Amino acid sequence: MTMHDDPLAALVGHEHAVKRLDAIAHDPPQSIVIEGGDADSRVALSLYWAMRLNCASGKHVCGECPACKQIGDLAYNDLLFFDGREGLIKVDMVRDQRGTWGQPPNGDGYRVTVFAEAQMFMTEAANALLKSLEEPRPGNVFVLSAPQRERLLDTLVSRSWVVTLAWPDVRSNPPEINEWTTALVNFWSSGRGWFEKTSAKGAVDKHLALQVVLGMQRELCEAMSGACSTPLSTTLANTHDLKSLRRIGLVLDQAQDALNTQVPVNPAMVLDWVATRMS
Repeated sequence: MTMHDDPLAALVGHEHAVKRLDAIAHDPPQSIVIEGGDADSRVALSLYWAMRLNCASGKHVCGECPACKQIGDLAYNDLLFFDGREGLIKVDMVRDQRGTWGQPPNGDGYRVTVFAEAQMFMTEAANALLKSLEEPRPGNVFVLSAPQRERLLDTLVSRSWVVTLAWPDVRSNPPEINEWTTALVNFWSSGRGWFEKTSAKGAVDKHLALQVVLGMQRELCEAMSGACSTPLSTTLANTHDLKSLRRIGLVLDQAQDALNTQVPVNPAMVLDWVATRMS
């Protein structure tokens, strides 16, 4: 993975999360989960944590010492980085490191293992990591980043300290996507219109279905922020509590994953599944 010139640039606007990590750096938990934000900000906070635990200053992230620079380049000998954005995190990738995790770090700080976009764990890989967390070794800490904690194995989350980044700014959907999100609200209230819309011949291809799901995710973020301006975001905010909104977010993430996979799927059926599961 190629990093930005400033690997921490995506942390702008997330200073509160940085301060939370600074507050526990003197006695770091074995595992933390980073949720919220976007993928870039979650990776940046993961790398900040690795720098904070290994910076030569010992008290902050200088960004200039060898450890900080090497971590920013993903080249530090006490940093293990698994990038779920590049594909599934498989069990062999985890098992291969168990011997390393059983050893103290090479330097005077901590060995930090980052699983970026850890929702890409295969079940066996997640269970293999759980075994390592159940047998803690001094000097080894773990970071699991994901859009939402609910996308991770419950037992991994329960053993972790959770940091929630601010939700990304909501951008307005284009008119054609607004038609779909408004149709969803009408379907919930009347039970009509949605299936006729998705079943029309040639009405939905994979690209459109993905844009509709992304549009729903934007309006979900709006509902969670309280700044509602559309029929869907207003309905979600008025009829669901935060726990239910997180569940809806999981439904949308699963739909996005299904549409992004190389396995053939019926885009219209994915949207139908979303419409019924979100209600």
